[in-house]
Amino acid sequence: MTRDTSARKKSHRRTDVLRTGLSVAALITVALGCQALASWSTLMSPTASPGEARPMEPPGGIDEEDGVVPDGTTVLDTDVPAVTRLEPALLAALRRAAADAEDDGVQAFRVNSGWRAADYQTQLLDEAVNEYGSQEEAAKWVATAETSAHVSGDAVDIGGPDATAWLSRNGSAYGLCQTYANEPWHYELRPEAAAHGCPAMYDNPAQDPRTQR
Repeated sequence: MTRDTSARKKSHRRTDVLRTGLSVAALITVALGCQALASWSTLMSPTASPGEARPMEPPGGIDEEDGVVPDGTTVLDTDVPAVTRLEPALLAALRRAAADAEDDGVQAFRVNSGWRAADYQTQLLDEAVNEYGSQEEAAKWVATAETSAHVSGDAVDIGGPDATAWLSRNGSAYGLCQTYANEPWHYELRPEAAAHGCPAMYDNPAQDPRTQR
């Protein structure tokens, strides 16, 4: 092998290594970009099914202290404001139900949304208006900050089909009732349900007299 031939082969190898490194870097960049887009795409909104999508931190300074729920949060968490600021009787009923559900093989109830600050609720409503094109249509999914049961700490959105199916069958025994037919994840406390069953659901939040104040 001549010196020139050896030099050319070494040059080719360096070029191949450089190309491989650039290709790997490009793939990593694309992957990170896709991951960022995916994270933003799961921002909780009406079209993302609030009770099933994992709420992400929205823009504008809204964070966990405003009720944004970290991934993996359950009704048993003791350091997440969206859980700890729920009305105490509601939270106690949820924890009792979750303990009994676990005996049936259902893991601790995941919380997709619970208590929310007024600013967070207002932002969700604004996003719904932009999505649906009118306040009237948005009201079928998101209440105002003044009327929302989430802002008062009286409502929780439970994630996971196993948990919501279990609550659908057994929730009334704990006073936990689905409030809206279009939101199978949204539960509120109705203590009388333990004796009399849950009241009839509204088709959507816009039909609830509490949201019409």
